[in-house]
Amino acid sequence: MSATKTAAAPRHNPKVVTALRRFAISISVLNIFGYTVLGFEQPWTWPFIALAAGYTTEILLEILGARAEGRAPRFAGGGAKGFMEFLLPAHITSLAVNMLTYVNDLVWVMVFGVIVAVGTKWVLRAPVKGRLRHFMNPSNFGIAVILLLFPWASIAPPYHFTEYLDGGFDWLVPAIIITLGTMLNAKLTERMWLILAWVGGFALQAIVRGLLFDTSIPAGLAMMTGVAFVLFTNYMITDPGTTPSSKWGQIAFGGGTAALYGVLTAMSVAYGIFFATALVCAIRGVFLWTADIVSRKRAEEALALAAVTHSVAQADAVAQGQTGAARTEVTVADAEGCACPAGACACPAPATAETEKIPVTA
Repeated sequence: MSATKTAAAPRHNPKVVTALRRFAISISVLNIFGYTVLGFEQPWTWPFIALAAGYTTEILLEILGARAEGRAPRFAGGGAKGFMEFLLPAHITSLAVNMLTYVNDLVWVMVFGVIVAVGTKWVLRAPVKGRLRHFMNPSNFGIAVILLLFPWASIAPPYHFTEYLDGGFDWLVPAIIITLGTMLNAKLTERMWLILAWVGGFALQAIVRGLLFDTSIPAGLAMMTGVAFVLFTNYMITDPGTTPSSKWGQIAFGGGTAALYGVLTAMSVAYGIFFATALVCAIRGVFLWTADIVSRKRAEEALALAAVTHSVAQADAVAQGQTGAARTEVTVADAEGCACPAGACACPAPATAETEKIPVTA
């Protein structure tokens, strides 16, 4: 008899699907303009190579995961639309890793980063509301791994977003990104508290570093005006799948990332913005696992306490039943004129109305 596979649960709610679709459209349009107008320096064939690597990795891992979990693959049964929606996260991740890294002419390093980024969703996972979900930002993690393993690699130079624009039009790119990104995050991802905490924390750490280490405060604040920072703020750190949804959770995530960036930069660690985000995601993953373990332990203790309480209640009920039965026996015996419990002693025979007369000799 063949095992019956359960239907796959919806991967995302409709609002998140809409956000992913707009993310994918935005980054695709940015890549098209980047290679035709703005001045992207990677070969124009690399986005297609990145997409092929990302799609293949996502599909293969989904098939393996579906078999291991005894369910149907999430891309099956939804038609062409469902298949495209399934590939949206891989689409965004693949283009982001290629767009934001510079690995000279070694395309295999870029492909490696894409595979790591997509694959991490199946490795670094934590329980969230009863389901295992990835907690590490995929694109950020892929870029961070490239920067760690290949010291000669770097992020894409910020100027290539506006290299071919002049006459004051270079301000249009960040202005458009901020406008579209703000609308997207305010209406769909609902991560505005995270953005405010991140931007405010970033400005604060630049001032603190300037006061403590005598670094240039204007230079630290000037980074916030670059296209790379605007892209990171609106399209990477706000990933709805790897950031908290609550107000204070978002504030802690955004502010914590800014604080860690300030610490790493003070320690002369390059590309601290990617490492800080990865560290905060890792801390959140540890927190989620810890919270789940504590919750399970409390649930087990509650079940054990309930079992003990139930046993005590049953014992009390049995004892009360036995006491009641004994009292009933005594009452019945009293009613019959015998105060002895049944079988404990012999009761005298009850007197009758007629008493035998024994003659007495005079």
